[in-house]
Amino acid sequence: MKRVLLTAFGPYGPWQANASWLALVELTRDLPAVPEVTTRLYPVDFNVVRGKLEADLQEGYDYVIHLGQAPGAASLHLEAIALNVGALSTEHPDAFHVLVEKHPVAYQSSLPLADWASQLRAAGIPARVSFHAGTYLCNALYYLTHDYCAQHALDTKALFVHVPLAPEQTYTSHDDTPSMASPTVAKALRLILELLQ
Repeated sequence: MKRVLLTAFGPYGPWQANASWLALVELTRDLPAVPEVTTRLYPVDFNVVRGKLEADLQEGYDYVIHLGQAPGAASLHLEAIALNVGALSTEHPDAFHVLVEKHPVAYQSSLPLADWASQLRAAGIPARVSFHAGTYLCNALYYLTHDYCAQHALDTKALFVHVPLAPEQTYTSHDDTPSMASPTVAKALRLILELLQ
């Protein structure tokens, strides 16, 4: 049976909840029997996440799917590329640094993201392939996953999915912030898990 590590982030900054974790909790209400899924909640902390990630990747999963929220997004973003660059969201771009010295500039997911996005849209779920996962913690997590697997000769395949805010996160907003209900995101995740078979 295929084994999948599925992670999400906790609250950070002004967000008292994180859409990625809300979706993952919703998914666990009706988790498919296959593949075998292990879930993790990661804090929004560079140093803590790195240690937790490496401990998890030592288990040798077949697939790793990371989730993160993307305020302002109106669809699921299947991230294609992870960059060897990072910074805290509070830092000026001049403070950006290399995540791993003398390692590849970027990694590209080997999964069929365009096909998956098409199948999600066919199921009525807004989704698209995005060029890369940004330059903050989401991207760092994605890059470090690829890099760890490459350096340890693991055949693990990785994906990062950015999800829109959940509706309950936008109720107090004074603008028309896009959102997507957690059950819809969970439906998308179930479809992706089915595609891993």
